[in-house]
Amino acid sequence: MLVGLGLVAVAAVVSLRLGLGVERELVVAVVRALVQLGVVALIITAVFNHLGLSAGFVAVMLAAAAITSGRRIQGVGHPMARAAAAIALAAAIAVVPLFAVGTFPLTPRYVIPVSGIVIGGAMKATSLAGLRLIEELSDHHQELEARLALGVSAMTALRSRLRRAVVAALVPAIDQTKNVGLVTLPGAFVGMLLGGSSPLEAAQVQLTVLFALLGAGALAAAMATLLIARAAIQPGERIQLPVAR
Repeated sequence: MLVGLGLVAVAAVVSLRLGLGVERELVVAVVRALVQLGVVALIITAVFNHLGLSAGFVAVMLAAAAITSGRRIQGVGHPMARAAAAIALAAAIAVVPLFAVGTFPLTPRYVIPVSGIVIGGAMKATSLAGLRLIEELSDHHQELEARLALGVSAMTALRSRLRRAVVAALVPAIDQTKNVGLVTLPGAFVGMLLGGSSPLEAAQVQLTVLFALLGAGALAAAMATLLIARAAIQPGERIQLPVAR
């Protein structure tokens, strides 16, 4: 950890000398990481001994993810509720089968990290898809209005915009999955190797997590865009622009 802190200090000095102005952000990020991970480590130590507490911890993660994505998709009605629905549904569909069929033991030691990874991926997909769709609605509003004037239904007019938003949101997850082992060695794989697991066992677990992430991301992006589209469609087959807040 000291070596890592030293590297951040070097980066802060470089920023100061070059006038980049990011040295304060670097220091704040380091302090927040130390405090947050320290607190989380203490909490996880407690909940690791109780499955019920671990379920509560997962609920807190879901709430934090919904708040984060909800803030990104401001401009539609009840953004946090829509984000929560997309993230929770996608995460549940991805995570529940993993424990139901015995892929991972139903213990806090597995429930918390696996759920956290999948919820984080669903949150990222929800934010990216939501932001992209809101941009699409704003940038192409006249085109959408023209299609509506030709008698096309609002959902049909929006379909291509939804597709663009979902595809854009999935690019990071798809690239990560396509290039695993070639460009990067993911955290779960490295962690299991450092913990003494065989490379084959580590690869199996990492692939399971990656596939769950990809599936959850696709579901979350699709659900988020659908919910935002439903909010934008008004009575009389009108499409309302997101309201900046």
